[in-house]
Amino acid sequence: MSNSHSPQNPTLLLVSATGADLEAYRGYSLESLATTYDVVLICQAEPTWERAFIVDFEVADLNSTHALSQAGQDLAARHDLAGVLTWTEWYLAPTARLARHLGLPTTSPEAMDAARNKASARALFAWHGVPSAASRTADSPREAALASATIGYPVVLKPAARAGSIGVIRVDRAEDLPAAFEFAFAGARDGSESTQVLVEEYLDGPEVSVECVTHCGTTTAVAVTRKTLGDEPFFEEIAHSIDAADPLLPVVAPVASAAVKALGITDGVQHVEMRLVNGRPRLIEVNARIGGDMIGHLVHLATGIDLARAAADTACDQPPNLTPTRRAAAAIRLLYPDASGTLTRRQLNPTLAASAPWLERVAFQRRVGDTVLLPEDGGNMFSARVGFLITTGESAKDAQANADKALSHISLSVRPQHAA
Repeated sequence: MSNSHSPQNPTLLLVSATGADLEAYRGYSLESLATTYDVVLICQAEPTWERAFIVDFEVADLNSTHALSQAGQDLAARHDLAGVLTWTEWYLAPTARLARHLGLPTTSPEAMDAARNKASARALFAWHGVPSAASRTADSPREAALASATIGYPVVLKPAARAGSIGVIRVDRAEDLPAAFEFAFAGARDGSESTQVLVEEYLDGPEVSVECVTHCGTTTAVAVTRKTLGDEPFFEEIAHSIDAADPLLPVVAPVASAAVKALGITDGVQHVEMRLVNGRPRLIEVNARIGGDMIGHLVHLATGIDLARAAADTACDQPPNLTPTRRAAAAIRLLYPDASGTLTRRQLNPTLAASAPWLERVAFQRRVGDTVLLPEDGGNMFSARVGFLITTGESAKDAQANADKALSHISLSVRPQHAA
């Protein structure tokens, strides 16, 4: 398939999964890219909603190095490619290898491998003096127990190469460790890169992420995302907010930049997660792509900075435009049911939708009749989430208050699993 090109637009190769959930969470990014770039896509299935924003595509097994390489060569034969980009965590290193194979600009695949493997990242943070958490790898419950005894309880167990809080759990007591290891190992086993489990020091303090853009080795922190987490022992993120005037930005920016540099990342957008322990930033991890949960969209609503465009520009070795054009705030509330089961109702009060200019959007990703599973019942944030809502305001406090108001007008009901 090949659509008409815009002669003035460079051509960008995007590697991405497809699906309805991706439209809800990455549609804004692809729409932004299409205003400036002719986008060609490599995806694992026939594109659907993406067709409005792309000029060509190839279907390939994204987990196969050979298939990805062949698809890239086929598109390069039909188009003069300027760069290669992915915003999918699992494809960061393969996409960097593809860019190198095609002779296009890229952060080194080795740096992307280090960012993807949390054990490698921890070692690099320690080597470069970036404040992080004590960490040990464990291949068995016995190794996890030894590591936990060395680090000291409470500890956090997590897969070495997953994302989205999958398989992440806090453990307070030695007797809870075997079940926690199985939970973390199950998350690791579902991935394609590593089955290792990490045992890490628990960082006690509020969690934030720093949204960064790196070009030619220089990193600029453009926004701080304040996070709200669900009940422990799990680390599900249930809300985020961004304020263009957040005074925390100059505090966390140097640590975020040091972490990006320690990994060897030279170009792209980074979502750098950390916790503030006694007011001081300590690194959790660096995700070498635009943050999920619509965080890039929140940055745009709050500051006017377009992270999707910045990611494309840096992928094509062009300087990104990081000049703020807004000074506002935005918040997202992720919608979860109270219990696992069958979704029987999901509805927004239509009166609110018509009378709240601060309600930017409400999106549902699960339909009535779908099964939703919370982590304690064997699910994860993706299987449990019903949708999200986004609100705006003059400050983060205003945006969060509006989110609370909107949430009170949303009805979610499930028929519990144990019900007949």
